[in-house]
Amino acid sequence: MLKVQEIRELIKLVDQSSIDEFVYENEGSKIKMKKNVAATYVSQINSVPQEVETVSTPQPVLTTATPSVTIQELKQELQEAETANQADTTNLHKIVSPMVGTFYASPTPDADQYVKIGSTVTKDSIVCIVEAMKLFNEIEAEINGEIVEVLAKSGQLVEYGQPLFLVKP
Repeated sequence: MLKVQEIRELIKLVDQSSIDEFVYENEGSKIKMKKNVAATYVSQINSVPQEVETVSTPQPVLTTATPSVTIQELKQELQEAETANQADTTNLHKIVSPMVGTFYASPTPDADQYVKIGSTVTKDSIVCIVEAMKLFNEIEAEINGEIVEVLAKSGQLVEYGQPLFLVKP
């Protein structure tokens, strides 16, 4: 499922673009966004019984496997979720990328990851590798604690200062 920030970016992009309909499918979930629609339409998603929706105002709507929600309502829910998420992460330490490069969670493709959610780390623990210009740089935790969340996927390009892990000290 998409993260809150990714859904927010999709909404922004669709809202700012000239397209009237956007469909996104990934791992069995489907998001369908329509805007400037004043008609009746039928949608069927993942063998859910057909739903008929009538939109009487030119208000943007989002159709998913759950009942449709206006973009304004979704934006508000996303803001509330993000605020709650920020409150939860205020006491967590972020391990950030010290450079632009490619993130690797393990020393080799067939090896176990350095750390997973729930792993205990020390200041000297290697948590990942960031490859930059054919150099493989081992990234240390720099704090004692427990890994709460892994924010990057192996093989993903990361930016300087991008959070890679959340650690509970």
